[in-house]
Amino acid sequence: MAMIWRKRKTWLLLLLPVLIAAGWLLYTNINEAPRQQGRESDRALPVEVAEVRRGPMQMQRTFSGTLQARAQFVVAPKISGRVKKLYVDLADSITRGQVVAELDDEEYQQAVARAEAELEVARANLEAAKSALEIARRELARVDQLRKQGLTTDTQYDVAKANQLAKQAEVEVARANLRKAESVLETSRIQLGYTRVRAEWSEGQELRVVGERYVDEGDTVSANAALLRVVEPAPLLAVIQVTEGGYAHLQAGQPATLTTAAYPGESFAARIERIAPVFSEATRQARVELRVENPDHKLKPGMFIRTTIALQEFNQAISVPELALTVREGEQGVFVLNEQAQQVRWQPVTADFRQDDWRRILEPADLRGRVVTLGQQFLDDGAAVRVVE
Repeated sequence: MAMIWRKRKTWLLLLLPVLIAAGWLLYTNINEAPRQQGRESDRALPVEVAEVRRGPMQMQRTFSGTLQARAQFVVAPKISGRVKKLYVDLADSITRGQVVAELDDEEYQQAVARAEAELEVARANLEAAKSALEIARRELARVDQLRKQGLTTDTQYDVAKANQLAKQAEVEVARANLRKAESVLETSRIQLGYTRVRAEWSEGQELRVVGERYVDEGDTVSANAALLRVVEPAPLLAVIQVTEGGYAHLQAGQPATLTTAAYPGESFAARIERIAPVFSEATRQARVELRVENPDHKLKPGMFIRTTIALQEFNQAISVPELALTVREGEQGVFVLNEQAQQVRWQPVTADFRQDDWRRILEPADLRGRVVTLGQQFLDDGAAVRVVE
């Protein structure tokens, strides 16, 4: 029995190193596999990706310009005088025909009174001439009757006839003087009315605003001197200058969008109203006018604007984010993600216009999948990547 135990013990001692070596090898292989996988994962570069889009896009252009009033005029008196009263001021609203200023009218009232007196004198002179004519007619009739009876000579008759004709001429002169006096009176009254300066316009809206004031009360102004500038607040006119590249894509009625620094983040609708048929030789640009309804009167003439116009539309355009485009050896392209292999493929592309932060891709026409938008500066064709969502 002891002999058998000694033999088993000997065998166990011989197998013990083999078992220890096998266990260590197994332990090493089990722990080395995650490390190997970790080293491969460490070599994969982290990137962000975005889906290639296919859908409608617009080729847009943005132009700088200025807002102008579609209708404006300067209020000026037709006569000279001292500004007695100003009834409106800067930014006040006025209506068609409203009195906006009044000039000193003492001299013009005196002129009316003098013209009225002269008119009364002319009327009296006419009545006197008519009476003298009537007397001359009766005298002519009496002399004619006596001549027929042989009691007077033809010479007396001729004298009476000449006197009657002279009185008739005096009546005509008196009537002319009366008409002249009436005209002078009417002119004086008109000039008196001119002392009340009105804002008159024929077309457009009934309401306008005072854009500028040039005088103060007490100033002496001459005829046709500017008192106020009146503008129509809506609609407005947006004026832009277009180069030859965008001119061919524009047409009347085309919609547009306006922005201005006065209202950041807000846009206003407009549409093209007129396109100049000629280009300026100095700037090689054409004038384009857009109508801006401006219903809230937020926009003002003189504001600097940026006008965005959709020149062309595409229903099924392929586009990628602007950030996805990169350059390798002078060639523009994108890195396309291989979803299964978690690798990227370098794809040269031909990019067109930009809308927002996306660029239309002309070639290749079958581009699809996801493209790298962040981290591509560290990539090469076939590089392993790890997508960071």
